[in-house]
Amino acid sequence: MTETKGDFRSGIVALIGPPNAGKSTLLNQIIGEKVAIVSPKPQTTRNQITGILTRENVQIVFLDTPGVHQRKGKLNSLLLKAAWDGLVAADVIVLLLDGYLYSQKPQVMERDLGVLANRLRKVKNPLFIAVNKVDRVKDKKILLPLSERLNELFPDVEIFFISALNRYGIEELLNKIVPALPYGPPLYPEDQISTLPLRFMVAEIIREKLFLCLHKELPYNLAVQVEQWEESETLAKIMATIYVSRSSHKPIVIGHKGQLLKKIGQQSRLEIEEIVGKKVYLELWVKIKPKWTENTSFLLSLGPGG
Repeated sequence: MTETKGDFRSGIVALIGPPNAGKSTLLNQIIGEKVAIVSPKPQTTRNQITGILTRENVQIVFLDTPGVHQRKGKLNSLLLKAAWDGLVAADVIVLLLDGYLYSQKPQVMERDLGVLANRLRKVKNPLFIAVNKVDRVKDKKILLPLSERLNELFPDVEIFFISALNRYGIEELLNKIVPALPYGPPLYPEDQISTLPLRFMVAEIIREKLFLCLHKELPYNLAVQVEQWEESETLAKIMATIYVSRSSHKPIVIGHKGQLLKKIGQQSRLEIEEIVGKKVYLELWVKIKPKWTENTSFLLSLGPGG
């Protein structure tokens, strides 16, 4: 553990906001390495993903929570619970919003902010608001209605306009977060960047490649679980199962003559080799598990603790 001075700060920062606001992109940019999967699809984060940033006088443990939404069903209920649970442990909260989306669709802004404001008003932790994706807004004047609405709903909260993709405004946000954290020693070793189990990270890598390779054909109801892991000094043999909820989804994931599944496996293997530090033999299977999104025990088994 790092030796610390009396002015060292450490604490937990929860990143919360609607789906596809860019929380995972922001987390990866802050940490400097990939700890959360990123996809154009909303609601790719299904668990509280932890990223750890350690600098000379501070350690910040970030929680990338699932997007706050209003959809129904057991899976969505667990996602929503995970998002709000992130606030309980947090010393600081960062509300991340999609500035580009809200500049184009004021009605979506009103819907989202209504839900978020009602919940966040009850929280006593320090709160900051980061309006993301401002690089996509050519005329910054159209962000004015959003800024005014945020000032109405959160009159005492500081607002930052950022681009997680381009790192614009991130350091300014971090410089405000640090003084809001409590004094104390680091919670983790200085070279640790995440608390996620390796099996979970591997499953997440495979799930990301599914999102990126399938695009619009992607069945939303799919999950990945690492079933077997055998390791020697030079090779890791990993067998993972991709679960789909309908028989019609299986051929979509496999692709013509198995080419799509092969591509997903190849892309996943290259990234997995980077994190395990050795050659990887990856075997992927696709299985049908009807209504898995309503199976509580199965849903819980997919998490980092499963």
